[in-house]
Formats: sequence, structure tokens, C-alpha cells
Amino acid sequence: MHTLALTKPDGRSLTLYAREPMGAVGAAPSPFLEPLGRSPHLRRHPLRDEWITYAAYRQDRTFLPPPEYNPLAVTVDAAAPTELPQGNWDVAVFDNRFPSLSLGADEVPALIVDTAPGTGKCEVVVFTQDRLSALGRLPLSHIELLLRVWADRTARLGELDAIRYVLPFENRGAEVGVTLHHPHGQIYAYPAVPPVPARMQQVASAYYRQHGRGVLQDHIAREIEDAQRLIYRGEHAVAFVPAAARYPYEVWVAPIEPVATFCDLGDAQRADLARALKTVLMKYDALWDRPFPYLMAWYQAPTDGEPHPESHLHAEIYPPYRTRDRLKYLAGTEIAAGWFAMDALPEDKARELQAIDVDIDA
Repeated sequence: MHTLALTKPDGRSLTLYAREPMGAVGAAPSPFLEPLGRSPHLRRHPLRDEWITYAAYRQDRTFLPPPEYNPLAVTVDAAAPTELPQGNWDVAVFDNRFPSLSLGADEVPALIVDTAPGTGKCEVVVFTQDRLSALGRLPLSHIELLLRVWADRTARLGELDAIRYVLPFENRGAEVGVTLHHPHGQIYAYPAVPPVPARMQQVASAYYRQHGRGVLQDHIAREIEDAQRLIYRGEHAVAFVPAAARYPYEVWVAPIEPVATFCDLGDAQRADLARALKTVLMKYDALWDRPFPYLMAWYQAPTDGEPHPESHLHAEIYPPYRTRDRLKYLAGTEIAAGWFAMDALPEDKARELQAIDVDIDA
């Protein structure tokens, strides 16, 4: 993996990654010339005992890409503002211009609830220079590079004293809102383990203390043995619709043997994980012959410097669709109670995905 660190005119960092030497690379561009200079803060929810981030300046952020970046356009205005430099790079990571968390956060209002600086870091990860492509259409070697990039960012961010959890994710599709036409995701680095992975960590820790094995490790073994919901089964990685899926077409992707973070993946695991991920994403797009919107989140161990043998790196992918013509939104029971109500069986949705043949080596 080849890397190059640059700085944008407004002070934000940009790191380029490539499979081959990059050679000459253009200057780091930015649509903005001045630093943002604003500070998010946290407020403690009095009933849930959870931090909430407040960054009101994000109301002014870009919601959709400018017209000159229309992905259907034949050409792009070369003079249009951009976040990406010229050069032979494969993946680009840069600081979010409108972060929900910031390492420079220092403003803490005095309120009737507990408050704290919104310390953390938010990065944008551009998967490829090809704005008409998608993560699932990239070559396997390119997806392997992305897994290495996520490992590098996890290591770099995890070394910071202020960071306790690193979450790479992708919101794909106009349905969820985009700020770049290029295929991209984000990385949030938090000052504490967020509620969802914290609950997962609690369950995993209790299970490990009782059984001496990981809860996901044992669940994967049962999914492989049952075989009804498998979408991909390789030597080192697996993808499946979980038996207790909360979303139609929900899929988990994971190495079969547990590793705590991206940094702990071996070469063979990484290669097979790339094959598993590409298989799932290609099946999604082939399911309705259109770009398939989804949220993909990668869960890994906290970056607290402690060993976490109970943790098991994995992705959970949540497509929003319930049927072929109706979007699946969270309902009252799901939002208010956190009690999900499914009207589709995981086995049925797994069979739909299993029936789709894809060539991941193409």
C-alpha cells in the first residue's frame, strides 16, 4: 500500500492511498479557502444516559453534489470546485468540512444537563476516482486496499488519546442523501463507545466470560452449519442473512475466525473478506437491476489499548427496502421502543439473494 499525506488550503488533511506507486500528484484542492473554525459540543440525555452531538453549523453544509457533478453527465466542469486532486491514486481520505465531532472542539455551553466538548474526528473516504462506479463494482484488489485503508485509519485514529471507538460506514444512494457523486463512505472517531457498539460489547464480553469464545464466532458456526441463509462461504470469510435480521435483505459480512479490528486481519482473511463483500454488493444491485441503497456499518473493538478477545470485526448492511416498490422506514415501535417488527422472513430474503449469480472476478 502506497500513501501520500497532503494538506488542503483550509487546513484539512488529505491522505491518498494506492496499490501502485502514485508518481506526481496534484495539489490538495478544496472548495473552501478558510478554516471552518466552529466547535461541536455534547449534551447528556437525562433519561437514556447517552451523549448527543450538537453541531448547528451543519445546517449550512452541502446536501447534494452541485449540478456540475451530475453522475449522468458526459463531462465534468474542470473549473468546478472539488475535494479530490489529480493523480494516480485509488482511495482518498480527507477531513469532513462539516464534522459532527472535532479534535479542536473547545466550546461547552452551561446548560441544565451535562455537557462536554464534541471531541472526535469525522473523515470522508472516497473509494475510487471513477464517479460512475460503486464499491461493489471495484476490482477485488481495490476492495482489499480499502480494507487496508480502514485498518490504517483505525490505527491512526485509535492512537489518539481522545478517541475510544472508530466506526467506518457507508450511506449509499440518493435516498440517504449524498455530498459527493464519487462512491464514498465516512469514518467517525468517537470520544466514547457509542450506544449500539457498547451494547454489542457488553453482550460479547458476558458471553466470552461464560464460554471462552465469541458470541459472533459461535453464531457464524451455527449459520454455516444451518446453511439456509448463507450468501457467501469462503475459506476465511462468510456473508449471510442473520437468523434474527431486523431489516429485509439485511446481511452480515465477517471473517470466520474472530479478529478484533481491521488491523488484525491476515492477508488471506482480507482477500476472502473482499470477495464476500463484493459478492453481497453485486447481488444487491442485481436484485432489482438498479443501484441498491443501503447503510453499511463496520463494528470492531474499542480503541482503548486493552485486549478484546470477545470482539469480532464484522459489517452489518441494512438495505431500506421492504418490497419491490415500497421503501422500508422505521416505524413507531422501532423508533420509540427499539423493538423491531419484521414482515419478511430472513430465510425468504436469503433465498432471493442466493438465487442471483454474480461473477466477482469480472
